[in-house]
Amino acid sequence: MSTVRTRFAPSPTGYLHIGGLRTALFSWLFARHNDGIFVLRIEDTDRSRLIEDALGDIIESLRWAGMDWDEGPDTGGPYGPYLQSERRALYSEYTDLLLEEGHAYRCFCSQERLRSMKEKNPGQGYDRRCRNLTAEEIQRHETCGDPFVVRLKIKEGETTEFTDEIRGIIKTNNELIDDFVLMKSDGFPTYHLANVVDDHLMKISHVIRGDEWISSTPKHVLLYETFGWSKPVFAHVPVILREGGGKLSKRHGATTVREFKKRGYLPDALVNFIALLGWSLDDKTEVFSVGELISSFDLARVNRAACVFSYEKLDWFNGMYIRMKDKEELYDLFLPYLVDAGLVPEDSCLHRDYLLRIIPLVRERVKHLSEVCDQVAFFFDEGYVTPGLEFLVQKKLTAADSARILELCSASLQDIERFEVEEIENALRGLVGTTGYKTGQVFMTIRVAVTGRPVSPGLFETMQVLGKKRVQKRLRTSLSVLKKGEQGDNV
Repeated sequence: MSTVRTRFAPSPTGYLHIGGLRTALFSWLFARHNDGIFVLRIEDTDRSRLIEDALGDIIESLRWAGMDWDEGPDTGGPYGPYLQSERRALYSEYTDLLLEEGHAYRCFCSQERLRSMKEKNPGQGYDRRCRNLTAEEIQRHETCGDPFVVRLKIKEGETTEFTDEIRGIIKTNNELIDDFVLMKSDGFPTYHLANVVDDHLMKISHVIRGDEWISSTPKHVLLYETFGWSKPVFAHVPVILREGGGKLSKRHGATTVREFKKRGYLPDALVNFIALLGWSLDDKTEVFSVGELISSFDLARVNRAACVFSYEKLDWFNGMYIRMKDKEELYDLFLPYLVDAGLVPEDSCLHRDYLLRIIPLVRERVKHLSEVCDQVAFFFDEGYVTPGLEFLVQKKLTAADSARILELCSASLQDIERFEVEEIENALRGLVGTTGYKTGQVFMTIRVAVTGRPVSPGLFETMQVLGKKRVQKRLRTSLSVLKKGEQGDNV
């Protein structure tokens, strides 16, 4: 097969998981690297587990991450439809073919019998009771309208073998494979049948998927061999574990793409990070543009060992990508969060210039876009919290000492005509010498007074952006708190 054709075939039974995004990314990168075709196929035959808005979430999440597809449910293509629920006639056709050729059989066993069999023999597969029913027995079941499934006849006494591009040759004794179900009693195919039929008819050349599917691959290989079809190349990418081991779950942080998006991760940062979960170019390069990932990606560099999802590392990537953007880009990215927090009105541009002055001060401190609200809140009157006495009074100072610092600060600032960083710094450093207090005591008192918090961006830069009027107002407010504190001390 000369043209590389890969696919991502999620089931809309939940929102797109970060592991699914990694699988989609590897398939997409491989197709793009080889000038091939990337197909999005939706495997929605498990009707009992479908979630109403999951399909929309999958499509939106993939597009947000920057992935496109050449064929899919929303774009069409020569091998559609791309929703399995719309391909039922095809699965029935191929099931009937297997029945006619004696490669499959109808199983009339009830759910109660199957359940009882599993309880008596845990871990044992189907006992093949219906495999050799006579024509008369089959006719009797059909006359009674007994429900049935269709099972594949596994070739006994043989070994099924396939080569995995990442893990090498994998062999499975057929005695370990039961006669698995191809068609369910509701007329819908199982994953195994639909997957193989679709991959064949859609001319998929490379099946790239998570290693949890390795145990299913011998069944798929058997189906390819039974139909007489050529097998695609299989590549099973390593499982993603949480730090400390075990499955990545919500208890440890975000797991779905929509959660990462909501928390303020940038798509480029997330894609760069997950590309390195199981793949690497070398032992030193970590930062890749999408174009660089496409040009560099190769299945030969995918590791077979499990990889660990580090939220700390992802935060590092995200912070770096945030710092790479200019303030105009960050304004557009930050604005929705600021609007949701009530700091900026949705229909007003009055704060644009003000925000563009703030952004360079906080950019280094933001790891997620959502963190911007906390970082910039004090720049707005709505987000400023008047500090309490316990924050305004520094170590080895009294309320009277702190009040004196703020009074002298207010007087010094009042004389500044150009309220800019250099003039503010000169005034405050000159103030330190006249008070007799330590620099840290003076500056921390002022910082807490004008920002309402002990940690903020550079003090002089922050005061310049706040402006003289707002700074003086906050100095007066904090001074009032200290005066009340003095009165309490004197009681």
